[in-house]
Amino acid sequence: YNPSRPPRDNNSSEDDFLAQVRQALIYGALGATLIALLLGILLARTLTRPLRELTAATQALSQGELGQQVTVRSRDELGRLAGSFNRMSADLAQASLLRRQMTADIAHDLRTPLSVILGYTEALREGKLEADQEIFDTMHIEAQHLQHLIDDLRTLSLADAGELSLECQEITAYSLIERAIASYTAQAEVQKVRLELHVADRLPTLRVDIERMAQVFGNLLSNALRYTKAGGTISLRAASQAEQLVFQI
Repeated sequence: YNPSRPPRDNNSSEDDFLAQVRQALIYGALGATLIALLLGILLARTLTRPLRELTAATQALSQGELGQQVTVRSRDELGRLAGSFNRMSADLAQASLLRRQMTADIAHDLRTPLSVILGYTEALREGKLEADQEIFDTMHIEAQHLQHLIDDLRTLSLADAGELSLECQEITAYSLIERAIASYTAQAEVQKVRLELHVADRLPTLRVDIERMAQVFGNLLSNALRYTKAGGTISLRAASQAEQLVFQI
């Protein structure tokens, strides 16, 4: 026993212990709150990031920037939403491409009969051809072809889907090619290009949309005349090959 040392205060020791416990609890609560806050921020950013990407892609899509794609980061509702958006965006881009291509094709097809009619009228005006019934018949056929193309513009929704209606009729291969040559004879003569017709014997009768086939042959002949120099020859052939009827220009 040391009389100079003051006696130990039990109440003071308990207060110190309780203070340390309270301090530990406070620090633990602050630490847990901070961790929860950080986890909440991380979780919120994880959840809102796909929404921000979808919002940005949707805004770009509304401004005409088709084909927008977002990253599918999960398999939950947000992931399915992102996948649906990607498919919708791709379908819109494809539909727009088909529409532009169809518009370009129609414009090209409209020029073909107009070129034939203008070629005949120019040759008749300059006296290079004498007017006869065959020329008038050819011009009438091309005018009907032009009218048919104009009617197709009314069914642009079907054209976008690649489902233009076909009016199939029976025709011989010779008649099909002969019509194509007759439509471009005047233009070929003006350009000093010779057109030749070679059709094999005993070819089967075709059942096709005559106007659509006229578009096909017209486009090919128009391109051939565009790139054939004066004095050149363009040959149109039809022959049977491996149970198929093959046309060559």
